[in-house]
Amino acid sequence: MPTITPTTMPTTMPTTMSTTKVLFVCLGNICRSTMAEAVFKHAVEKRGISSRFEVDSAGTASYHVGQNPDARSAETCRKNGVPMKHRARQVHLEDFTHYDHILCMDEENLRDLKDMAPKKYTATLKMFGTYDPKGDRIIKDPYYGPQGGFERNFAQCTRCTDAFLESLGFE
Repeated sequence: MPTITPTTMPTTMPTTMSTTKVLFVCLGNICRSTMAEAVFKHAVEKRGISSRFEVDSAGTASYHVGQNPDARSAETCRKNGVPMKHRARQVHLEDFTHYDHILCMDEENLRDLKDMAPKKYTATLKMFGTYDPKGDRIIKDPYYGPQGGFERNFAQCTRCTDAFLESLGFE
């Protein structure tokens, strides 16, 4: 099981009482969670509500800390008009109280997050795929597969983003 230590939280935007904080999580933070972060940021920007959100992504493991997203993930986003800018990081203890929603990609991520979480935390831990209207709960890791896996993930992240925003009262 990965271990985490307290660290200084990154600040990407000022927070206000009406800011919803969302953290997307996968294993290494170079494929799925970075794509989910990029798709979500793009969606809220297109809706004109980006000031209402603080969005980031992280990994449960430290394998890729400081690295850019996987080139195939970045290329898939670029082809779909979605900008992606991120450096991989690992989940921090503070994330469990800083973020309102920690949305992970599969059951293993969810188990790891629950194991890593401090005794008291305020974030809702949930699989992002639970919002998929097609019922595809797992956002599969495309890392060792062909490009088609990244395309599938992009479509699924888009569906989940729309449904998650709708669950928060945004269309």
